[in-house]
Amino acid sequence: MTAVPYADGNTAHPFEDAPNHVSPTVIHNPVLTKTDFKRVGTRPLRPDGLDKVTGRARYGADFNLPGQLIGLVLRSPHAHAKIKKIDTSKAEKLAGVKAVITAADLPDHTGGDQSMYDILENCMARGVAKYDGHAVAAVAAVDAPTARAALKLIKVEYEALPHVTDVDEAVKPNAPLVNPKMFTEGVEPKPKKASNIAKRTEFGHGDVDAGFKDADIIVTRSFRTEQTHQGYIEPHACVASVSPDGTGELWVCTQGHFVYRNHCAMLLGMDVSKLRVTSSEIGGGFGGKTHVWTEPVALALSRKANRPVKVTMTRDEVFRASGPTSATSIDVKIGAKKDGTIVAADATLRFSGGPYYGMWAELGAMTAFACYDLKNVRTVGYEVLVNRPKTAAYRAPSAPMAAFAVESVMDELAHKIGMNEVDFRIKNAAKQGTRASYGPVYGPIGIGATLEAAKKHPHMKAPLGKNQGRGMACGFWFNFGGQTCTDINVGPDGSVTLTVGTVDVGGSRASLALCVAEELGVPYEQVKCIVADTGTLGHNDMTDGSRGTFSSSMAGIFAARNTITVLRERAAKMWEISVEDVTWEDGHAKAVGSKYGNLAPLSIKEIAAAAVNTGGPVAGHSEIVADGAGVSFATHIADVEVDPETGRSKIVRYTVIQDAGKAVHPTYVEGQYQGGAAQGIGWALNEEYIYGKDGRLQNPGFLDYRIPVCSDLPMIDTQILEIPNPNHPYGVRGVGETSIVPPLAAIANAMSNAFGVRMTHVPMSPPRVLKALEAHKKA
Repeated sequence: MTAVPYADGNTAHPFEDAPNHVSPTVIHNPVLTKTDFKRVGTRPLRPDGLDKVTGRARYGADFNLPGQLIGLVLRSPHAHAKIKKIDTSKAEKLAGVKAVITAADLPDHTGGDQSMYDILENCMARGVAKYDGHAVAAVAAVDAPTARAALKLIKVEYEALPHVTDVDEAVKPNAPLVNPKMFTEGVEPKPKKASNIAKRTEFGHGDVDAGFKDADIIVTRSFRTEQTHQGYIEPHACVASVSPDGTGELWVCTQGHFVYRNHCAMLLGMDVSKLRVTSSEIGGGFGGKTHVWTEPVALALSRKANRPVKVTMTRDEVFRASGPTSATSIDVKIGAKKDGTIVAADATLRFSGGPYYGMWAELGAMTAFACYDLKNVRTVGYEVLVNRPKTAAYRAPSAPMAAFAVESVMDELAHKIGMNEVDFRIKNAAKQGTRASYGPVYGPIGIGATLEAAKKHPHMKAPLGKNQGRGMACGFWFNFGGQTCTDINVGPDGSVTLTVGTVDVGGSRASLALCVAEELGVPYEQVKCIVADTGTLGHNDMTDGSRGTFSSSMAGIFAARNTITVLRERAAKMWEISVEDVTWEDGHAKAVGSKYGNLAPLSIKEIAAAAVNTGGPVAGHSEIVADGAGVSFATHIADVEVDPETGRSKIVRYTVIQDAGKAVHPTYVEGQYQGGAAQGIGWALNEEYIYGKDGRLQNPGFLDYRIPVCSDLPMIDTQILEIPNPNHPYGVRGVGETSIVPPLAAIANAMSNAFGVRMTHVPMSPPRVLKALEAHKKA
């Protein structure tokens, strides 16, 4: 056997012919065992497609319960204000109002857990409103007009406090304090004075200062990115129902209903077992639906009213009060020899997190230089509090901003050395055995392969038109696995039901069904995948971190192997032979050896039909903590045309090259690549939160916050590379997030190559482009 290296450099031996040899070790063996596929890698129709295009699919706001009330939330009009008094008496007396709540109706059950307390305070302000849109009260009424009238009757007495919304302003010594109890973590000695810097983190290795002394050429630049929103089309919505006996149900649009259950149960003081959460179809999430916002409020209203309560955010509320990305300020310094060898790299990253502690700068510091093999590297991240909404994940959170800064400097450095930008990156690319800038040693990775593919791609050689430039950039994301639980049930007719707990946010039901069909040896159409509620399966982590297909396919494969064990045992009983003499091949049990030559293979349907006489229903199960998620790399190429008179930029061609490990369903993989690139294009050119001097959001809607539409985008070309992940039975890596990482830098580099102007502030909107062009003319 050939030893397969893990990401940490250790080796493990794959078990050959795993489906036929089903010892407990093999059932849960995560090592790469299969590279020849019959079903995985094909492009069948998605199982949810028909319902979605015909309108039958039910999203968050499509669910209703008899007697439900309408819940609405009163939100602060101030960026920062002390809540001196709330008078709800008139609202409570209004006919049709069944419940009014404030923070007093959500007592603290967090037991000192600061992260959970922050969630509680974010759901309903407790004494201080910390951003424009912060919830301060909520009502439940018989209809929406009555609920709106009730909100107007709630009288809140505020005392406006100084505010700060800019990340650079927030770190100044005299900045208004967002949280007077915040003392910076990660510094010694511990500060005695509160500040808006919540945490300092540092990564790296080697001697950076000595490295820069050896450099022939050094490039130092500072960059800014503005806050953006995930831009999902479906707003947050839920229906909550709490019964007098203390049990509750929640129907919700979410990326992780098990996590929602755990958080809501704690915040409401409920036993986890008494809250059942069902996930709806999801109209986009991209990380923004990994946090609870209104769900605990809906549950508290229902508990007080003793009626189901439906809460649906308006678009204005989504922008003002759900989680956008961080705004950032980043300094990058890279030094290299004349031959193109990077000798030192340094970055300082300041990320806004809203009014609460986060890990966004930490992620940026971890991902910034992850694409490269560096002997001397250092990244320092600062988590910064501001009077803006609580920051949430957005598809490879923090990595796009870090890559924008680093990849822009990489391009500039390559040009100063006189090297082609692709060759410069190839020379310094990370490879198997490289110690990553954030710590671990890489196993088999795809950054080099994506760069080589980019160099050979026809896009790189295509002619450019007037006012056009071409740029490229690389990107990285970690991916993870986490807790996963899966069931398989075989029906009497041989059909297979795969029950998973990971929410399908990008077509994973089809991919998971393909993996189980592959393992069982049955047609894809014979497997139906459903997402269970929290009362049906054990805990499953959030669908984020590109873990959905990676972790659930692994659990599904293990559950299928467990099912095969049962099928072999049942076949042995039917034949009255030893189970050791039964193998499983292509959806059939087969007796091994010439002495059983008269026994015809038994299909899964035949075994299932006889189950009542051989031990009962045929089922398989798996619960795992999926480790060994393969890190992911991509290289993007962008052609940009800039109008020098208006500053308007247009993407004329775009190519994504990314390693998928194994593309289970290539169409969905391509869709993930294209979707991430499209969002990155919007981020690069137009999208940003705009705050006034009063600290209020000026553009809380799609008319003024402009996401790309079809006419803004070219056909995005994709190239799937497959460098198998050795820590997954089929070699799968997560693919959903890496594709949003390179676009900001690729487009900025294209603009620089078109006009010789280095853009350092995203979005690169027409006014900023014109300002840069005018400054360049004067220089």
